[in-house]
Amino acid sequence: MSAHTYLTELFSLDGRVAVVTGGSSGIGRAIAGALARAGASVVVVARKEQELAATVDELTADGCRAAWVGADLSTRDGVRAAAEQAAGVFGEPDILVNSAGINLRPPMGELGDEVWDTTMAVNLEAPFLLGRRFGPGMAERGFGRIIHITSQQAHRAFVQSGAYGVSKGALESLARSQAEAWSPYGVTCNTLVPGFVMTPLNVRLSSDPEKVAALAARTLVGRNGLAEDFAGAAVFLASRASGYVTGQSIFVDGGFSVH
Repeated sequence: MSAHTYLTELFSLDGRVAVVTGGSSGIGRAIAGALARAGASVVVVARKEQELAATVDELTADGCRAAWVGADLSTRDGVRAAAEQAAGVFGEPDILVNSAGINLRPPMGELGDEVWDTTMAVNLEAPFLLGRRFGPGMAERGFGRIIHITSQQAHRAFVQSGAYGVSKGALESLARSQAEAWSPYGVTCNTLVPGFVMTPLNVRLSSDPEKVAALAARTLVGRNGLAEDFAGAAVFLASRASGYVTGQSIFVDGGFSVH
């Protein structure tokens, strides 16, 4: 067996269908591109149609099979509608990536009901509802991969974690509960934990050069993260190669969490 054949059998996503929320920008976009280039048919779900179209146009120009669904994941009806539309494109998904997120972090004493409710709806309830919609079908078919994108704030409080940190901590607990429920049937559920990544979601910090430099200095590799740093980990967790990895929080942070 050649090295190419071996690696293809281990990591190829040919014949798989993936749904990636938040897949039109940042880490989600990088993951959507990685899964598509590894062979999956990818449905990108997000709010902004211009960014969605640009993402899918780039992938199809590379010969990938991709489509997009515009959705508001801040309401239960919006999540349910997005799930049905996404499943109607290439069929029921084998891979679900929950990358959509909202990053509102007022000081805890100023944290109101609206920010709390919106944060939990997008960051926690949407992944729960999508998992409930797609997880049982994956289990029935004997293969599935659920991947959540969380945050350092799931593990440590800094730069006003607020409701955001709570939602991400709960999302990692959700992954463990999903793993307990469905891993006996071939469905793995894991989270990727970024360090500080220069994406639109982090514009509040990325606009401050001193804070950016301080965060880079805290890593072991000496730089902040880039969206493309998540491509390999995402393909691994989506592929046959990760069949014995479930319920885990995998840090892709340049050593930020251990420094």
